[in-house]
Amino acid sequence: MSKWQNEDTQTLFKALLSLKTEEEYRLFLEDVCTVKEITDMAQRLKVARLLRAKTSYAVINRDTGVSTATISRVSRCLDYGPGGYDLVLERLAGEERSDG
Repeated sequence: MSKWQNEDTQTLFKALLSLKTEEEYRLFLEDVCTVKEITDMAQRLKVARLLRAKTSYAVINRDTGVSTATISRVSRCLDYGPGGYDLVLERLAGEERSDG
């Protein structure tokens, strides 16, 4: 278990798992996060998707306005992190394939 994981974070994970619809996620996230935190997370996911598509830092920065520091941080997570981005990106790609 990571240093930051504790009983409170475990409860948060269980709370997230209890949500069943996109609307429930939206309601919960609006309560526990600021709008900025939600948009920052969404932006990082977009950066991860663009990096996995081999988009250059310069193009990502130009097209999204995301700082190169954030792009680099997401890139490090993709390369050395526990795999959360890849898991989510793979599932999202699977949904897009089945929807299209």
